Amino acid sequence: GLYVVAIAPEVEPVEQGPLHNWIATVTLPGGEAVTDAQIAIEGGMPQHGHGLPTAPQSAGHLGEGRYRIEGVRFNMGGWWVLKLGVSSPAGDDAVEFNIVL
Repeated sequence: GLYVVAIAPEVEPVEQGPLHNWIATVTLPGGEAVTDAQIAIEGGMPQHGHGLPTAPQSAGHLGEGRYRIEGVRFNMGGWWVLKLGVSSPAGDDAVEFNIVL
């Protein structure tokens, strides 16, 4: 509830196997860009009971509330969940995205 967060792959299509990056856009509910957030990333495959095969990291703020997430890899097709923890002076919150390959 503290933030509005959207994600998009930096390059499409998202393919199974190679490393890829995502861009997370973080705003406040009124539309103001969040420029001072720390982003934590985790996730996995709920139906398989395992986490991500890599340890994605935030590469920092790109401007206008956009943050690059590097090192995401989906090693098999299916349902993945990507979880982002967002922390800034506005507070701490979390969001989950469902991705199906």
